[in-house]
Amino acid sequence: MSSNQYSIGLQEHDRLEKELGGGLPVGSIVLIEGDYGAGKSVLSQRFTYGFTQEDIVTTLVSTELGVRGFLDQMHSLTYDMVKPMLDEEMLFIPAEIDASGTLTGSESDDERKQLLKRMMEAETMWDADVILVDTFDAILRNDPKFEALVRQNEERQAALEIISFFRDLTTKGKTIVLTVDPSTVDEEAIGPFRSIADVYLELEMVEVGNDVRRNIFVKRFAGMGEQVGDRIGFSVRSGIGIVIESRSVA
Repeated sequence: MSSNQYSIGLQEHDRLEKELGGGLPVGSIVLIEGDYGAGKSVLSQRFTYGFTQEDIVTTLVSTELGVRGFLDQMHSLTYDMVKPMLDEEMLFIPAEIDASGTLTGSESDDERKQLLKRMMEAETMWDADVILVDTFDAILRNDPKFEALVRQNEERQAALEIISFFRDLTTKGKTIVLTVDPSTVDEEAIGPFRSIADVYLELEMVEVGNDVRRNIFVKRFAGMGEQVGDRIGFSVRSGIGIVIESRSVA
């Protein structure tokens, strides 16, 4: 790992690190944006596994998977996370949200739906070098304080408060990766995160016949170690994980 980047590893397994110029910048906010099925979760899972292989302490918060589902998913991609979790190199936090928008496992009414507050006060999750939140929009959408500010057309101010919290962490060298489905949140809510993200990746999924092709469009990449292309084609294959496609693939 260079002093300016966290290596995402697996150099011999896929070419993702090379395509991203050597890794993710240390002390940065990374925004990964894409519609449902575009590959946000699998990309964050690939990052998580790669970090652990490079001895980078990592936290992954998932609003979609429990521990068993996460381990099964990672195993299907040959990203075995059992040892890193047992060795405390990686902390997995399930933040499954039920149909009512409540964090499952809440023990009292006072804790119900206070998602952002609980997340920011969870000191242990921020001890890691890299913290990934997949998907961050689910937390935004279901937090009552943020929701109330949106109703008052103050979503930008609410976003800036969260960004200030993240920026305090990045000054300590921590990198924060957020995945977002832009179709689920208001433009005014997501706009500030796009503006301040040091790395901004937009994912696209295209169905061509029976094939599913995915692209990473690099909208911004500050602090890159090497040149980063503007488009990275990739596929997801069971038993292999992420595979970088030839640049000739449309």
